[in-house]
Amino acid sequence: MSLKPSVNSNDHIQGNANAELVIVEYGDYQCPYCGAAYPVLKELMKEFGNQVQFVFRNFPLSEMHQYARPAALAAEAANVQGKFWEMHDAIYENQQQLNENLLTEIAEKLSLNMPQFKEDLQSSKLAEKVDSDFESGVISGVNGTPSFFVNGKKFNGGAMDLLELVRENAI
Repeated sequence: MSLKPSVNSNDHIQGNANAELVIVEYGDYQCPYCGAAYPVLKELMKEFGNQVQFVFRNFPLSEMHQYARPAALAAEAANVQGKFWEMHDAIYENQQQLNENLLTEIAEKLSLNMPQFKEDLQSSKLAEKVDSDFESGVISGVNGTPSFFVNGKKFNGGAMDLLELVRENAI
């Protein structure tokens, strides 16, 4: 399976924009496996961030996780104010307490403009972004979270396997 569409300007990108190694994660903010992958991915970026481009795409499994979509929308609303990664990290770091009040508390701690944040949470444009990420995952063969793609190809392993792969192939 290959990544469709390829990484583009609509994506949330961290690390080296010109890296030869591109890792895309389809994630759900309430998924316990995504929560377990989060610190491993942080370690990977800390160790190899100058050699890796990391991309996060939303894949909320709303039928199983009632706060997955609200969390994805909160991250997108934070992105409007330039704080996607801060919101992304804070949600995963507080995943055990995830609910809509927590999302508001995080937004306040990030000093977001709260009236704008609340308005953006209702924005059809942000809902379309989450839906577009989800649809791209379905088209790319994502059937659970987290799902990873390395240089456009589906990676059949977990975050620890991914870290090992990067370590073995580090420049």
